[in-house]
Amino acid sequence: MQRVHDAEFIPADYFREARREEIFPDSSRALEIDLGCGDGTFLLAMAKHHPERDFLGVERMPGRYEKVARAIREQGLTNVRVLRLESSYTVGWLLPAQSVTRLHLLCPDPWPKAGHARRRMVRMEEFQRGLARVLVPGGEFLLKTDDTVYFEDAQEQFDPMPGFTRASWAIGDFFYAMTDFERHWLRLDRSIHRARWIRSA
Repeated sequence: MQRVHDAEFIPADYFREARREEIFPDSSRALEIDLGCGDGTFLLAMAKHHPERDFLGVERMPGRYEKVARAIREQGLTNVRVLRLESSYTVGWLLPAQSVTRLHLLCPDPWPKAGHARRRMVRMEEFQRGLARVLVPGGEFLLKTDDTVYFEDAQEQFDPMPGFTRASWAIGDFFYAMTDFERHWLRLDRSIHRARWIRSA
C-alpha cells in the first residue's frame, strides 16, 4: 500500500490502467501531467503556485527522477509526485481515462534528422490516441519548443485532429513557470514556440 504523500508514484501494476485515486487520493482535484519533467524546475514551481491542483511528473532518466523525488521531499510538497516511466507509454496506457486537466510537453527531444522524425512524441499514434483518452472534456494539451521544425510538425498533427481545437496562448495569459531548458535557450537568444489545444466534449 502506497503512502498518501510519497514523492514517488510507483504503480502497483504497470500493465493495467491506473486508478485516479492511486496517483492522488482526492480524485475531485485537477490533475496536471508534466511529460519529461527533467530536473523538476517547472513541475515544482507549478505545484507551489497551485496548491489546489495535483501534479505528476514523468521522467525516465534515473538521475533526474531521483533529483525530482528528493526535491519534493525536501520542500515538503504534498500535491506533486514523480513517475519513472517512458512518456508515450504513460499517456497511451497507464494514466486513467478522462483524468487529466492539463498535459504539458515542454522542450521535448526534437529528433531533427529527417529519418528520425517518426520518433517525435507528437507523431506517435500511441501518444495521440492516449492524449485523447486521458484528457477530460475541456482539458488542455500545452506544448513549448525552441525547434521550429518540431513546432510545425506538431501543428500539422494536432490542428486538424478531430476532438481538438487550437486555443490562443499569449505570454501572460496565465501563470506558467519556465523549464530549465527554456531558460537555457532564451539565454542563447532562441525563440520559444508555444501552442495550446483544447479537448472538446
